[in-house]
Amino acid sequence: MSRRLTLPELLLQDFGIDRPEEIDLQAIAWELGARIKVRELHSCEARIVGRDDRAIITVDAKASPRRKRFSIAHELGHWHHHRGRCLICRSDDIGNRKRSATDPERVADDYASDLLLPRYLLEPMLRAFRRPTLEAVRETAQAFDASLTATALKIAETDFFPIMLVSHSQQGRAWFRKAPSVPEHWFPKQELDHESYAFSALFGKHEDKGGPRRIGADAWFDRRGAENFEIYEETFRVAADQICTILFFNDTKMLRD
Repeated sequence: MSRRLTLPELLLQDFGIDRPEEIDLQAIAWELGARIKVRELHSCEARIVGRDDRAIITVDAKASPRRKRFSIAHELGHWHHHRGRCLICRSDDIGNRKRSATDPERVADDYASDLLLPRYLLEPMLRAFRRPTLEAVRETAQAFDASLTATALKIAETDFFPIMLVSHSQQGRAWFRKAPSVPEHWFPKQELDHESYAFSALFGKHEDKGGPRRIGADAWFDRRGAENFEIYEETFRVAADQICTILFFNDTKMLRD
């Protein structure tokens, strides 16, 4: 059965977009009745103010280009789902994976993800990769002009590869997301194992540039029998004090319930 397209994907197809570089958020926003302004904001990262069928989206000039891009897409999500409300989004509102699926900020994030990384364009690109390496994620992120984190999360969502993303700060696990094919019983530890490459990347203040490396699954999971399996891990830095690790479940036995 073919997958039903999401509303942002249908919107992109209505605009005739068939290549990632054609996703022009300024033009899309204009067609949807929203103007984009870039200003230095102090109390928030982005905001939208609308009336009837017109709105103004303001994004923080201090944000990185890709962060601005996600913020615009996020506010367009609010314009679609929460029209009539004045919404001010702080930095921890946008891209916060801890929020429930029905939270307005999470709803806007999901809309942004579908708008920036539509699966009908993403999945054909993923077929060119044998494994979900960090290099593959970077190449995909570059093509869609999206952040590494947003791209990796979208790849996990597609279930094209059996992967899990686990983000840590020095205070412990911040969040994790898995591909649907990875069973629920593979629940990552709260603290990083000191023998993991991710531990060195976080506390050594350097990015893991060695490519995906094999490690015992018991370094990441407390589940009984984890010591009998191996997985691949590769880490990239999200912020000065936060990392995200891609875990690749290459052993199909681990994917059985």
